[in-house]
Amino acid sequence: MATTFYLETHSQDPSYNLAFEEYVQANRREGNYLILWQNKNAVIIGRNQNAEAEIHRDFVDSRNISVIRRNTGGGAVYHDLGNLNYSFITDAADVSQRSADLFTAPVVSALKKLGLDASASGRNDILVSDCKVSGTAEHLMKGRILHHGTLLFDSDLSVVAGALNPDPTKFKSKSVKSVRSRVGNIRQFLPEDMTLTQFWDYLKTALSDTLVPTELTEVELAEVKALQQTKYATWEWNFGKSPQYAQVCRRRFPGGLLEIHMNVTQGSISQLKIFGDFLGLTPVTPLENALIGCACREEALETALAAVSDFSCLGGITREQLLDTLLQRNEEAR
Repeated sequence: MATTFYLETHSQDPSYNLAFEEYVQANRREGNYLILWQNKNAVIIGRNQNAEAEIHRDFVDSRNISVIRRNTGGGAVYHDLGNLNYSFITDAADVSQRSADLFTAPVVSALKKLGLDASASGRNDILVSDCKVSGTAEHLMKGRILHHGTLLFDSDLSVVAGALNPDPTKFKSKSVKSVRSRVGNIRQFLPEDMTLTQFWDYLKTALSDTLVPTELTEVELAEVKALQQTKYATWEWNFGKSPQYAQVCRRRFPGGLLEIHMNVTQGSISQLKIFGDFLGLTPVTPLENALIGCACREEALETALAAVSDFSCLGGITREQLLDTLLQRNEEAR
């Protein structure tokens, strides 16, 4: 079995931890890495989500909950010190053949060895006794894949419900109580109780038989700090300056929610931003740029999209589904 290098961030600051994770993916170019880490109270939103639409602003502000955008796709999640996060970083296989199951399988196995009824479910969830205890996401960068996930061990689920503003198309005809009931804490299902510290120590060995502890150098840590300050701790990254949208096109597909905000000037797209909880592997910016300046006509949009060769930024959402959303057609296919 290949050696896995083990890292800890030694921080509970979400902006620092996400910078740490990105730095390792971008700069530790060889070998397999496992990082276990925790964030103090924070809402962590997906790379392509509209931050303000994902949170209850008054609730978040009143409790000093940070709102930080991560580098991976997917939906918003709440982190506190009852939650443990894990990150796998390794060489990327052929994207068309890669499966998230390769990364969730060892986590599911580790939970089962504790006597839990654990399973992988849907696009990116891990369940215990039919309750969601983990959500995962991935990011591809220069031939290296990052797969990370949450593990709800002993989190305050009432804060989860209060901080997040669930997408109504995702939870049709469900009250907040129903949304809350679909998540659970690992600790409540354990046949024999353990603390989060004990759970952390257990995972270090359960996720790899050949774990080698290591540390970043002082120079590397200084670069992590710089990345935190210039990216993850900035308003520009976490919220950004949104245009005054003239049109919103919104669809939910098996691959996730796709939401397009755009201004149209004299029949052409002058501003455009793509949001959603789709599990994109790469930044969506090149696709947005390809559509800006395009006339809002089927032929012109088809031509613009035909010039885009890589749609991995939209995860499982296809070129045709994107076109359907832009043209607001095939509503019955939602």
